[in-house]
Amino acid sequence: MTGAALAPPAASVRLRLLAVVLALGLAMAAVAGQLLRLGVSGGASGRVASLETVVRTFARPDIVDRRGRILATDVAANSLYADPAVVLDRDEVAEKLSRVLPGLEATELRALLADRNRRFVWIRRGLSPREAQRVHDLGLPGLSFRREPKRVYPVGALVGHIVGQVNPDNRGIAGLERHIDETAGLEAVSGASPPLSGPIRLALDLGAQHAVADELRLAMQRYSATGASAVVMDARTGEIVAAASLPQIDPNVAGAHLDPARPDRLQSGVYELGSILKALTVAMSLEDGLATLDKTYDVTKPLTFGRHQIRDLHPPGRPLTVRDIFLQSSNVGAAMLGLEAGTSRQLVFFARMGLLEPIRTELGPVAPPLLPERWDGIETATISYGHGLALAPLQFAAAAAILVNGGRRVAPTYLRRDGEPGQGEVVLKPETSAAIRELMRLNVTMAHGTGRRAEVAGYRVGGKTGTAEMPGVGGYREKSVISSFVGAFPMDEPRYLVLVSLFEPQSGEGTSGGITAGLNAAPVTGAIVTRIAPVLGILPRGIPVAP
Repeated sequence: MTGAALAPPAASVRLRLLAVVLALGLAMAAVAGQLLRLGVSGGASGRVASLETVVRTFARPDIVDRRGRILATDVAANSLYADPAVVLDRDEVAEKLSRVLPGLEATELRALLADRNRRFVWIRRGLSPREAQRVHDLGLPGLSFRREPKRVYPVGALVGHIVGQVNPDNRGIAGLERHIDETAGLEAVSGASPPLSGPIRLALDLGAQHAVADELRLAMQRYSATGASAVVMDARTGEIVAAASLPQIDPNVAGAHLDPARPDRLQSGVYELGSILKALTVAMSLEDGLATLDKTYDVTKPLTFGRHQIRDLHPPGRPLTVRDIFLQSSNVGAAMLGLEAGTSRQLVFFARMGLLEPIRTELGPVAPPLLPERWDGIETATISYGHGLALAPLQFAAAAAILVNGGRRVAPTYLRRDGEPGQGEVVLKPETSAAIRELMRLNVTMAHGTGRRAEVAGYRVGGKTGTAEMPGVGGYREKSVISSFVGAFPMDEPRYLVLVSLFEPQSGEGTSGGITAGLNAAPVTGAIVTRIAPVLGILPRGIPVAP
């Protein structure tokens, strides 16, 4: 009786089992509903937990100079991340990490670690071995390392403007690095893996690059200039074997390419370059049969345009031939040549030389030419001697190469070309090019030539000076100039073109106050040629070549 009384009725047992099953079913439905909601809405915690730990970066090809010397490469580095859900004390982590990792803001790190629903947050990418060891020694829970490629630049600022930079994911954001992403493409990797593709080979010669940058640095100190730039280009192919703009940028420093005080003056800015454009004006007159080197022009009086006058810095006091207009750098003479040709002919010639339309290189678009709003009359005259038309130095260098290479167009390139030289379109008569080479050489060898300080024994340098006042508020600034020298060597058969510009020099050689290009940019060019010619395999005349 007693046992029978203690046993629950069968109906009661069934009800209890049904209640348990129903509760379990409701719980499972709730879990399924929550998972579905997160999947559809892309909720932060679910996404972070499942995806943010799968982080990809990119392996990049090496960048090397024309001789195979490394300018940029990937190395395996430790990157630090945290799992906020595992971090025990975010204040302790923020405080200790900010001590061992310079530049890490403790306040920002606390905010990153505050969301414990997140399972992955980057703290610092690409740690040095010493930094990684210091973090490891802290022994803080919730911190881990990930091995991934880090971009490094062994020669630093020497090629900063050229190679550009990458972002923390190793994607190119400036310079040649961006060009690689846009053309060659990258390989996504989940760890530190070497690239499968071969290196990107530049036309750049590291030895010549060092010499050019070093001479520009010395020139800035010697002449108290605020900036300097130079490009050395193969006049036959357009290959850029050296290019420097000072102040330089260090690609190993994040964000360096954004510094407005360190622009790439060769490509990203346009400037009135002054009398070096007279070489183009003389070439135009010779090319179209308007003049010969011996034709004479009366430059004894200034040219008047309303309230404006064009006059020479050092009036010759006598008529000048076209040859002397070039050698004495006569503004009046160049203006007369331009006016004789006329605006239409000048526009056609400048367009043929590639100076009126934007160009680009592997570093991206070159700053487009700044043309006058109205191009006629006085504009035709002033542009003839280098005022009123603003150009990127690199674009002018490409046009100058045509003047000395026999008349063939070249496209500036930072990449090494394997094709034969002299394949560009012929846009200038060979006789015109020969005449300009003659004038450029005379400008360096003759006692009254403005470029005589560029002479280098044995290398037959030729060139043209240019000094242009820089624009400012209310007009041009008389004491703030860009002094430039465009030259080539060896002048009997030019192989390399050199364009040097000094920004706001305060002095020049042989005078207490002169700031014209013949006193500073010309000797800098001579110093550069002296150093780079042997590096580039050009021996001075009179030295036999070993069999």
